[in-house]
Amino acid sequence: MATLLYRLGRTAYRRRRLVLGIWLALLAALVACGAAFGGAGRLDNQFTIPGSESQRALDAMKHDFPAASGTSAQLVFTAPAGQRVTDARYAAILRQTDAAARTAPQVAAVIPPAASGAASKDGSTAITQVQYSVGKTELKVDSLDRLKDTTRQAEAAGLDVRVGGAAFEGKGAKPGAEDVIGLLVALVVLAVTFGSLLSAGMPLLTAFLGIGVGVGGVLALTGVATVSQTAITLALMIGLAVGIDYALFILSRHRSQLAEGTDPEESAALATGTAGGAVVFAGLTVIIALAGLSIVGIPFLTVMGLAAAGAVLVAVAVATTLLPAVLGFAGERLRPAPGSRAAHRATTANAAVDAAEAANAGERWARIVTRRPLLTVLAVVAVLGCLALPAAGLRLALPDNGSAPAGTSQRAAYDRITQAFGSGFNGPLLILTDTSGSADAQQATERIARTVRALPDVAAVAKPVADPASHASLIQVIPASGPSDQATKDLVHAIRGSAAAVRADTGATIEVTGNTAVQVDVSAKLGSALLPFTAVVVGLALVLLLLVFRSLVVPVKATAGFLLSVAATFGAVVAVFQWGWFGGLIGVDRTGPVASFLPVILIAVLFGLAMDYEVFLVSRMREEYVRTGQPLRSVHAGARHASRVVTAAALIMFSVFAAFINTDDSILRQIAFSLALGVLLDAFLVRMTLVPAVLALAGRAAWWLPAWLSRLLPDLDIEGERLHRDTRAPAPQPRQEPSPEAVAAHPA
Repeated sequence: MATLLYRLGRTAYRRRRLVLGIWLALLAALVACGAAFGGAGRLDNQFTIPGSESQRALDAMKHDFPAASGTSAQLVFTAPAGQRVTDARYAAILRQTDAAARTAPQVAAVIPPAASGAASKDGSTAITQVQYSVGKTELKVDSLDRLKDTTRQAEAAGLDVRVGGAAFEGKGAKPGAEDVIGLLVALVVLAVTFGSLLSAGMPLLTAFLGIGVGVGGVLALTGVATVSQTAITLALMIGLAVGIDYALFILSRHRSQLAEGTDPEESAALATGTAGGAVVFAGLTVIIALAGLSIVGIPFLTVMGLAAAGAVLVAVAVATTLLPAVLGFAGERLRPAPGSRAAHRATTANAAVDAAEAANAGERWARIVTRRPLLTVLAVVAVLGCLALPAAGLRLALPDNGSAPAGTSQRAAYDRITQAFGSGFNGPLLILTDTSGSADAQQATERIARTVRALPDVAAVAKPVADPASHASLIQVIPASGPSDQATKDLVHAIRGSAAAVRADTGATIEVTGNTAVQVDVSAKLGSALLPFTAVVVGLALVLLLLVFRSLVVPVKATAGFLLSVAATFGAVVAVFQWGWFGGLIGVDRTGPVASFLPVILIAVLFGLAMDYEVFLVSRMREEYVRTGQPLRSVHAGARHASRVVTAAALIMFSVFAAFINTDDSILRQIAFSLALGVLLDAFLVRMTLVPAVLALAGRAAWWLPAWLSRLLPDLDIEGERLHRDTRAPAPQPRQEPSPEAVAAHPA
């Protein structure tokens, strides 16, 4: 692989105009396709599970009760203090507003407060239910805006009107100026790392083009597939972060080789063949983990994983083709000036390899943590273990309008409904009955309603609505608890658990559906898939690291560190988003369950990023051990060579993810927070602290592999150790001297 990448880098360098032209043409084509066949207007955050009970019932309702089968909205009217919405003046206004709402696009039915009884006891608040015959995916861009316009007359009359409901849930994040903060931090980190604005700008330039291609490709597919706003933003976050980091790894190798006196073309090819090999492996681990989300069996999660995986694939392709071409345009201008700090670091990196006085900050830290390695290991495990303790209380659910940003109309509507009617009115359940096997359909339906009314946590049961032609009826159940509360989940399971008794008693069958039931089914599916998915990811980590490092200790250590990072991150997420600890610092004004799909996304993404840092750090230690045969010296030298670039990469990852914490979308806020914190914990506590300590404890055993297993495993040569022995890529120095890899991770 190293030789192939070497040739690819040299070709891209020589034919840089052609390579740049191909990438720009691809970007233009995808933007055009997105504008013609897809686009942001087709994005939707609807979560469903085909084949689940709730989805089967919704599909049946499209035929039997089309007006109730789609999404819904709520118009919440509040009278001025001391007045009532039932007063004659306001009652007339409500009737006019309801009539206007019926003319709004795609509205199938409007249920006024007088018909549904949705008027508070004190008369201060009333709810008009607006029903669509289509789901959120099929709603036109302006349908909800036109619905909002129908409330202007009521507002002019003095009523406070808030529009909310299921149709407004999960509207996604809007880009803001705060998103630029992450890029500015990345630019500062790169400038400090390289000591050159020209070098700092290259990773950003190539990452932007890669993001344009990756996200443009996903948007172009929205015309033929349902893609959520969350999937787009996740692809943007991950693609941007890895795009910058992968370019950083290759560019730092190139700059170090230039400082050693290597010809620019040869250096670009060699950097692509060596550091590029590690980039390809690291990228493949992220891609495999993200694509593995498809095994959960939930379509929207599959799309999220594949969209993010596609963005990473583009980032790898850009780093190994476009970046060498850009290096060709820069030529000699990237060579560190004689006497500069960059040149000094490169020329002294291999001098006095074990001299403490020549050590950089990374090696000095490695010497500290390996001085008493057992104490270091115990301290890191204790810290991460304490952070992980709250994870025992992890509760999963899909966010509703109760977690929408404060000040939005849907959040205000949710809060006012909760105050006036109870939180259960924000998430009613629907029971679809089939009375074709009953002797008396009406009597059977009434007995079902009485049975449900007697269950715990039921606030109200509406009068059944029947369809005699299909022998079906629809019963609305108002829980006493909110849509994401555990009590509501228990009620859904209790109703379903009574299905056998209902059938024996009445001959009718029942199925529970509605937006809340769908969310319960999605959460249950994701919860049951968490352990199998984690087992797949952990198994994948062990196999990949065994192939790369040809060691038994390294894979076990890396996997254990990854699990510690994930557990600690889960604990912090629970503390902030469920318990409210320090939540105000990041805009969390309401606590609640964690998004159901956050755990699998965090495991997939953090696994890939953890393996990135593991490869770039430990591969340098292994390289030194192969060359010197001295375990502790190899740990120190590897930290000296790789710590600077790993630190820069982790800080860039953190800044990109942290910039999205201020988003209005509660799901993305949780994802961004968990990824940002997970990167910090894994990079600094696990990879740069725990890893050197464990390797120091293990000594020579860290690199041991049984002979029979060594013969069975292929030698992937990720770092291109054999590349310098190839006559087509001679090393800048003789073999007995330190090779270019020894200085690869010392950017200017």
